[in-house]
Amino acid sequence: MVTVPRFQLHDPDLLRTLMRRTGDGTRTSVRDLAKVAGVHASHVGELLTGHQKTATGEVAAAISGRIGVDLLVLWTPAERTANAVEQEVSV
Repeated sequence: MVTVPRFQLHDPDLLRTLMRRTGDGTRTSVRDLAKVAGVHASHVGELLTGHQKTATGEVAAAISGRIGVDLLVLWTPAERTANAVEQEVSV
């Protein structure tokens, strides 16, 4: 089973601030971030209010890319990104 890594948003207020002036100097909206990330606008809205604290790596990367910052400026890995593989031992 493959687990998709999740990332926790450091600070919703930082995301909100960076949305006002992205890396390319423009403003972005909740709807724009949702469209780029391939999620419903309510998901981004819940990240901004703190009701949702994590997102998949793909969503986190898409949001960071649109904002124009490195992934780890906004996000922290919420769990191990490498899966532990259990080995069966024959007795």
